[in-house]
Amino acid sequence: MFGLIGDANLYMVDSFIKQGRARYVAAANEAGAVLMAIGYAHVSGRVGVATVTHGPAVTNTLTALIEACKASLPIVLLAGDTAVADRFHIQNVDQREFFLATGAGFVQLRAPETVAEDVATAFRRALVERRPVVLNMPADFQWMETDYVARRHYAPDRSAHIVDGPEMDNAVGIIAAARRPVVLCGRGACEPAARAHIRALADRIGAPLASTLKAKGAFDDHPFNLGIFGTFSTPVALDAIMKSDCVIAFGASLNQYTTAQGSLLKGKRLIHVSAEPADLGRHVAPDAGLVGEPGRTAQRMVELLDEAEIAASGHRTEELREAIAGFSFGPLAVPKPRPSTVDIRQALRALDAAVAPERTLVTDAGRFLIEAWPLMTVRDPRSFVYTVNFGSIGFGVAEAVGAALASDGRPTLLITGDGGFMLGGLTEFNSAVRAKVDLVVVVCNDGSYGAEHIQFRSKQMDPEISLFDWPDFAPVAEALGGTGVTVRSEEDLARAVEAIKGGARPLLIDLKLDPDSMPSIGH
Repeated sequence: MFGLIGDANLYMVDSFIKQGRARYVAAANEAGAVLMAIGYAHVSGRVGVATVTHGPAVTNTLTALIEACKASLPIVLLAGDTAVADRFHIQNVDQREFFLATGAGFVQLRAPETVAEDVATAFRRALVERRPVVLNMPADFQWMETDYVARRHYAPDRSAHIVDGPEMDNAVGIIAAARRPVVLCGRGACEPAARAHIRALADRIGAPLASTLKAKGAFDDHPFNLGIFGTFSTPVALDAIMKSDCVIAFGASLNQYTTAQGSLLKGKRLIHVSAEPADLGRHVAPDAGLVGEPGRTAQRMVELLDEAEIAASGHRTEELREAIAGFSFGPLAVPKPRPSTVDIRQALRALDAAVAPERTLVTDAGRFLIEAWPLMTVRDPRSFVYTVNFGSIGFGVAEAVGAALASDGRPTLLITGDGGFMLGGLTEFNSAVRAKVDLVVVVCNDGSYGAEHIQFRSKQMDPEISLFDWPDFAPVAEALGGTGVTVRSEEDLARAVEAIKGGARPLLIDLKLDPDSMPSIGH
């Protein structure tokens, strides 16, 4: 459980710690506590738990709760509340209205004798509704006596649902007619068993595989893996996708970024499979839409194809396999970095290779993502923590702390920007120190708000108000109890690689970058 204590939750947290059956991790900010729970839920696959006190502590959580809602992650927030009788308390506020405005679910702790039932309800709703749910706890209940008997919550198993009948027959007919199909895996199909069945379907029909950005790493060991399907596709992937005549998508929302505003699906038949009915037709109308668990649905497709003795397509060619194996990113099409700065692509490649491949990757928001998302590697989608569901910077360090605590001893690598680190990461870096997590933080430091810098430059305007004279982050990291390395040259980059291999954690690497030699979407 991640949190901050105050007068409306401190005795509950004290009891939680002294029972000794779980771990409490203190954050520096209430938003950080919720973000840590998000990172933990993402990597562990379990419900993330956070706690805060009332009033301003609650309002501090709102941006993070919206992130959790947009990420569809199950979180339970145990929020203290002002005693009902104390209506003139300085921190009193209508908490329910704030929480509901974020899209989170709300459960009111009704009385001391209902605490077990109300806690179970919050956990059940978080799992079933796939969103954060707040348990609102009046402060005066903390010292009231009651007989406590634990209650179990029940959430149905989504993995049992497969689809059959006319819509499945339609989908199989489309697959049978396809000559250049592509199989796409989204975040909603990332469980290992589901990916195995989706992979088997692609092998059965001779289709290359691809993944959405959020499902990064789904098929990285496959010789016909195209990588990211969407605006971050490689030229090899784009060529194969554009030549395809059918896309079979599992567990993907097919939003504007995945489909490149619909252009990647133009002229193709679309089969869309999701366990979430709301996904189907939300962004694009499929030719066959199937509501079912993705892996078992893919398995059923293979069975029907075998029964009908449908031959494989010819989309997997030796030429495509060689093109995938031989692709690498060339030099950045930007001006050479000024002295005392480094090339972001060269630096990220070196740091990616230095961190153990069995690791968790977390990315904050910023223009550095144009390089980080395609270049940085992960072994499976659950090990990739995407923090940009709400488009905010500054979530990375806190989510990385939660992710690291769920990573079973694997290192966690965070790529963040200088603006994001200062906005939300600085205080929570010390939380990483206190939690003793195996965390490497790479700050892509171009001394600017990069997205705004790009916009000023594109209109030939002075970008001065987007530039910042930050302190050197490496000494700041050391003052906060960690280790830091500043990278201004290739020699410094080699020292950073050695620092990673040396094992001192948490480690912050401050990459000094030229704001006028950074990538944009056009590059």
